[in-house]
Amino acid sequence: MDLATGIGLLGGVGVVFTLIMIDGGNFAAYFDKHAVIVIFGGAIAATMIRFPFSTMLHGLPMGLRYAFTMRSVKPHELIEEITKIADVVRKSGPIALENMEISDPFLAQGARYIADGYDRDFIRDTMERDRDNFLMHLDEGSKIYRAFGDCAPAWGMIGTILGMVTMFANMSDPSKLGPAMATALLATLYGALIANMVTLPIADKLHVKLEEEDVSRSLIIDGILLIRDQKSPSLVREMLIAYLPANHREDLAAEAA
Repeated sequence: MDLATGIGLLGGVGVVFTLIMIDGGNFAAYFDKHAVIVIFGGAIAATMIRFPFSTMLHGLPMGLRYAFTMRSVKPHELIEEITKIADVVRKSGPIALENMEISDPFLAQGARYIADGYDRDFIRDTMERDRDNFLMHLDEGSKIYRAFGDCAPAWGMIGTILGMVTMFANMSDPSKLGPAMATALLATLYGALIANMVTLPIADKLHVKLEEEDVSRSLIIDGILLIRDQKSPSLVREMLIAYLPANHREDLAAEAA
């Protein structure tokens, strides 16, 4: 689990709750059904106009899932595992990979292709296609959350304008001024909170995860192709180390020594 996402969201909610408690703890005063309808209804409607319905159904849950999860295997761990696979293939042949436990599903897929004797072009084309499709769906999730974050403040302003119109239209009835003003102010508040505490941060987090997955899956593809070409484990390791930042390369080299 990505603790940073959960801690950040809880921290943001905690700040808002603390401020409300300092101001007297009247949580009911900060709820307005009209503002909720304007923000969520309007932002969802605007987002649906931007994206196909099928894309939203797939992108929203996928984006939320990956915002709260972390890759189980880091690049330097992948390099170590790929090096072990290369060593197994060199000593026992590709068929030995059928009984080898591999932690990363994408790497396991590539190892299965080697064990089954698929040619290099098939392995490269298939794995690159799988990588690109996965990254495309992750990018769609990021774009959907960013679109929602872009729409929410704008719909907050629309809610504010509607509340002000209602307020000015009922100046002769003081009992209606308070609810109209509440809608006007809370719509802006809801829009700002939804955008800046939830949807835009999730969109940015998904973009970071996309870049991480791109590096990891490209590393795996290169490693699998090197093994398919029957390169030595040491050569496989040295070529894949180029994917790591300089400080991680030094650490990996020190471990190897």
